[in-house]
Amino acid sequence: MYIKSIVLEGFKSYAERTEISGFDPLFNAITGLNGSGKSNILDSICFLLGISNLSQVRASNLQDLVYKNGLAGITKATVSIVFDNSNKKESPLGFETHDEITITRQVVIGGRNKYLINGVNANNMRVQDLFCSVGLNVNNPHFLIMQGRITKVLNMKPPEILAMIEEAAGTRMYECKKLSAQKTIEKKDAKLKEIQTILEEEITPAMEKLKEERSSYLEYQKLMREIEHLSRLYIAWQFVCAEETKLKSAEDLQQMQASITELQQSMQKNTARIQELSEEIKALERSRDKEVAGVLKSLEETLAEAQRVDTKAQSALDLKKQNLKDETKKRKELVKNMEEDKKMMAAKEGEVGKALDRLKAVQEEGQKDAEALEAAQQHFKAVSAGLSANEDGEEATLAGQMMTCKNDMSKAETEAKQAQMKLKHAQQELKTKQAQVKKMDSGYKKDQDAFDAVQKCREKLQSELQKLNYEDGREEHLIEQKRQLSCKVNQLRETYDSFMSQFPNLRFEYRDPEKNWERSKVKGLVASLFTVTDVCYSTALEVVAGGRLYNVVVDNEVTGKKILEKGELKRRYTIIPMNKISSRTINDNVVQTAKNLVGEENVHTALSLVGYESELRKVMEFVFGTTLVCDTLDNAKKAAFDKRVHTKTVTLGGDVFDPQGTVTGGASARSASVLSKLAEVKDVQDNLRAREAELLAVETELGSLKGTAEKYRQLKQQLDLKTEEAQILETKLQQSSFHKQQEELENLRKTIEESEETLTKTKEVQKKAEEKFRVLENKMKNAEAEREKELKAAQQKLNQAKSKADAYNKKLKERQQVNHTWLFLQNFPELLLTFFFFF
Repeated sequence: MYIKSIVLEGFKSYAERTEISGFDPLFNAITGLNGSGKSNILDSICFLLGISNLSQVRASNLQDLVYKNGLAGITKATVSIVFDNSNKKESPLGFETHDEITITRQVVIGGRNKYLINGVNANNMRVQDLFCSVGLNVNNPHFLIMQGRITKVLNMKPPEILAMIEEAAGTRMYECKKLSAQKTIEKKDAKLKEIQTILEEEITPAMEKLKEERSSYLEYQKLMREIEHLSRLYIAWQFVCAEETKLKSAEDLQQMQASITELQQSMQKNTARIQELSEEIKALERSRDKEVAGVLKSLEETLAEAQRVDTKAQSALDLKKQNLKDETKKRKELVKNMEEDKKMMAAKEGEVGKALDRLKAVQEEGQKDAEALEAAQQHFKAVSAGLSANEDGEEATLAGQMMTCKNDMSKAETEAKQAQMKLKHAQQELKTKQAQVKKMDSGYKKDQDAFDAVQKCREKLQSELQKLNYEDGREEHLIEQKRQLSCKVNQLRETYDSFMSQFPNLRFEYRDPEKNWERSKVKGLVASLFTVTDVCYSTALEVVAGGRLYNVVVDNEVTGKKILEKGELKRRYTIIPMNKISSRTINDNVVQTAKNLVGEENVHTALSLVGYESELRKVMEFVFGTTLVCDTLDNAKKAAFDKRVHTKTVTLGGDVFDPQGTVTGGASARSASVLSKLAEVKDVQDNLRAREAELLAVETELGSLKGTAEKYRQLKQQLDLKTEEAQILETKLQQSSFHKQQEELENLRKTIEESEETLTKTKEVQKKAEEKFRVLENKMKNAEAEREKELKAAQQKLNQAKSKADAYNKKLKERQQVNHTWLFLQNFPELLLTFFFFF
């Protein structure tokens, strides 16, 4: 099987319909200028094969595949490929009789993605099975060699090679289905075990309990028979008493005999009546058995059909879950590979960073060596000129250094005398001030205690305010929010009531028939349970639904019965129990025949024109399942009365064509406006419910905050008073004489500490200057020998600095290669992106 031709329309850069034909069975090549659309042809093939990873076709979503994302007036992308199927040995399963296979995939912006096989709608799984049966799994494309794929194939491990061979041979699909079947068997085994457990733990004990109850019931019947026997004895005793009375009174006897005669006649009549009623009961029972047998058979057939549909849906669900699991596994593997590459990159960057740190250290060391070399050269020149270095590294004569030492000694002595005088004065002042402060201490301490007490009270109030967890102004904000929400709710309710007054049939209200009633059991009117896909179909759909549009949908017949009996309904309603209704739909072959007859876009099933939740499918099939909708009268007539279709058809204007031979004229304008405005009303209703919920939440929060807000205001008022009192006391303390004396005492203590520190420093400076002066005097005595010694030391220092500088230059050359590597790693991501862009 190979490609004969490709037709592109609205796909990526192909805005107009483009057909590519003339493919060779063995080898084909596509050439052209950059941007001419070569890669888009390969992307279209992958798209048709059902690729799930859209990044491989350079797209983030299906909308990107449409020409200019649908902004140029083209809203759908279509790809059709004609495959040559002349080689029947390699033909897909089920297509051996076709010489050509045409597969089409179409994606519509805002619509759904669909497949066509030889012009017939097909689901995604059927197309995947078709390609997998000939070894074409686009999501594991061993037949598609992309950039960098050859190296990956060469490095494959044995399990991966085996998977590739299975995929190419087409057996992988059956392996996946086998695994799915095995999982289904495991689930069924688990279900059987669960059923056995229920039998052992629940049903068997229940049977034992019922047996015990049966024994009790038999005992009860025995007691009842004894009671009846005793009752008869009692009646006999009464009869004896009556006989005695009869002997005493003849009149009573005659009356009793007459009464007995009447009773006997009545008993005979009752016996005859009982026989008649028994015969009627038997006849009614036979009639009931016949009717129940027919209904039971119908219910059994419905149950069997439902079980088949459920089994089919469950199988499809299991297959989807398996596919999802496989795709998740592949994604995890890709993420794992990417994380390993990132870790390797981070490790290399760490190594290069360390090398750069070492290079930086070498550069800093080289800088220091260069500075040391320059300093050694300067020092050597100074020593050669007869100068000597002092402690600061400055070059000067010995006489000049001695003069500097004398000046330092004199300056230190002067500073020491000044510090001594300042220290003595401060100590005297400190003693005087301390004596004055002791006399003033009592009044200040009283004010300080009062200030501390107020501060503690403030801290306590602040703590209580924080515990309340109340935001200042929250209550006022909620009141304003409540006012706004109330206005909004009133406006929405007026809008909703105005609409309901125009269409009273859409109003359905009932009272809960019992306590703790679950309102989710009542789904509502049929009209409120679906949406119209296009407003132009509103009139036709309303005619199709007819009176069923205002039926009430409930979950089962028990709920419906409770609503009718205790729901206090204001008018008559028809109830649709979801578990009891039987729905029918038009056969797919009939629909396809109708489309072939009048055109694909000119006829639709009414069910396909409405949107609804999955649980309401049977209800919608019951209402819309057996009717077609056509655009014109001619098309509707042609479809309805065609023998192959023979289905009730409605036009967009509301005209009804019944294949039984009747035609009904268009719908009324009032009816047509219901569904067209129903979406608007649903929005208003949803908005109203949301605002009512917000209003309820605000009122609840206001109720809970009422006491908290009042307490917060009281505490806040107390806190403000205490804060003001604390500020007054603090100002009083700061302005008191005692406070000022305390500040002066603190300043005197600091002055004493500074003076003592100055004395210590001046003594050390004076001592160092004297020692340095003595050393310089010794040098003056041996000036020539000292000069030779310093010159020799300077020469040695200069040689060491030159050696270090040479070693630094050697290290610098070795480290330059590391810098080149770092630059390459910095530019590596850009180079990698350029590489992928080129390919």
